[in-house]
Formats: sequence, structure tokens, C-alpha cells
Amino acid sequence: MENNNKITPENLAEYKTQLQKKKARLEVQLSSFATKDPNLKDDWDTKYPRVPEGNLEEAADEVEEYSTKLHLEFSLENQLKDVNGALERIAKGKYGICENCGNPIAPERLEISPEARLCGKCK
Repeated sequence: MENNNKITPENLAEYKTQLQKKKARLEVQLSSFATKDPNLKDDWDTKYPRVPEGNLEEAADEVEEYSTKLHLEFSLENQLKDVNGALERIAKGKYGICENCGNPIAPERLEISPEARLCGKCK
């Protein structure tokens, strides 16, 4: 009986390509409103708005937009960390193994979410 949880080299190459594309997309999104922190791995800093003097309404809008971007930055950073973690696991030969229980992650799960760290049971 064939093991359906086995990741083929072809599948692994496809997951790696998907992850690299997703990483590039996330970095483009982040760079549109944030800068990469040179001191912290996988950390980005939302650019603080230039608040014009004397125009309180415009300043309030800028600060509100900054606050919204902080939440977006956090979400995109977390996605990027997951993608980078999956790429590191591929490089170390530990890809597709649940970080919690050590069992293989089903290829069907990896097809949907190639950055998955946990099997369906542990998720």
C-alpha cells in the first residue's frame, strides 16, 4: 500500500516555488508602506506619516491611516515569517512534518497552505 502522506520531489519543488512567489508578493506589499528593519530578522516598520503643521483634520487622517497600516504590517509580517519558516524547513529537510506531533502533514493541506507548520489534527 502506497503512503499518501509522502511528499514527492516534484511536489516539494512546486511548494518551494509557491512559497518563493508568496514571499516576493508579501515583500512588495510591505515595501509599499513600510521599510525593512536592518536589525531584526523578518521585521518591517511602517513609515510614520509626515503630519502637516496647522491642518489638524489632515493630521488626524494621516495618524488614522498609520494606525491601519500598523495592523496590516503585523498581519503581513506574520505571513512572511510563516513563509520564511517553511523555506527554512525545506532547506533543512524538515518540510512537511508537524512541529507539534512530528507526523507528516497531508499533501492536501500543503497544497492549500504550503507554509503550514502543523498537521490537520494539531491545527
